[in-house]
Formats: sequence, C-alpha cells, structure tokens
Amino acid sequence: METRVAVISVIVEEGVSPDEINVLLSEAGQYIVGRMGIPYREKGVNIICVVIDAPQDVISSLAGRIGRLKGVSAKTAYSNVISKEDQKEVGA
Repeated sequence: METRVAVISVIVEEGVSPDEINVLLSEAGQYIVGRMGIPYREKGVNIICVVIDAPQDVISSLAGRIGRLKGVSAKTAYSNVISKEDQKEVGA
C-alpha cells in the first residue's frame, strides 16, 4: 500500500473543545509524524498543524472528519513524496 506525506492545517474557533479533535488524532496516531498547536489569543483561534504519512484515504478521511466539526476548518497540503508502506518500516 502506498503512503503520502501531507500536512493537515486546522483552525479551531475560540470556545470549541479540543477533545473531539484529540480523539480523531489519537485514532490516526500510528500515521502521525508530529503535530504543533499554536494558540492565537489576539484572534480567538487555535491553529494545529499535523504532519502525517499515511494512505491517501486515511489522510482525506481524517481531514474530512476534523473539518466537519462545528467551529473547525481543515485543509490538507500533499507532498509529492509517495512510498510503499513496507518501505516506511525498514527505515524505522
């Protein structure tokens, strides 16, 4: 199976609980390379960047599920880095 490297950028409006987002990210934890969260208090939003190396359907499903949460928007940027999933394991 092929995997792609991507970044899911998430903007969370003030007052939205991060619990639902954290549950979704935990479910995809095996594919997540790293994440960074930045509170932007002056604008009343929180920004989360998630780097993921997963099959394309996993990436789009995760981004779609996150983006459907009320007060949350998500966009995905895909790299051209595509590899076989078993190649990932060799370098680990």
